Amino acid sequence: MAKPAMARLMLATTGGAIALALANPAAAMFQRDPAYAAARENGQVGERMDGFLGVVGDQPQAIRDLVADINIRRRANYTERASEQKATIDAYALTQGCILIARTEPGEKYQAPDGSWKTRTTAPPERDSRCPPAS
Repeated sequence: MAKPAMARLMLATTGGAIALALANPAAAMFQRDPAYAAARENGQVGERMDGFLGVVGDQPQAIRDLVADINIRRRANYTERASEQKATIDAYALTQGCILIARTEPGEKYQAPDGSWKTRTTAPPERDSRCPPAS
């Protein structure tokens, strides 16, 4: 997809994506899952730029399984939402990655544009240049 088209898609989907993410019961379920919350708090998992959850470092199989399960559900959700918005899954997932990284809280892990894992501070996270402007 050309850069201007990607930018339009991301700007067009950002508002809807925020509302959909807030109303998404699957996302709410993961936030209430104690294993997910503990892994996030302990820095074992983090938000990736591509909209999926990542395993940070070498983690036990239970953490890898948790991340795989969440990502299967995210992909299904992104597939449905992208179709509704006439977007590609990759473009929709990237927009979600921008949103999810922006929502990280101090102490949580996220993937920086260079691919490295960062720990969120009180400063805004490093963002991919393809992300829509922060509001």
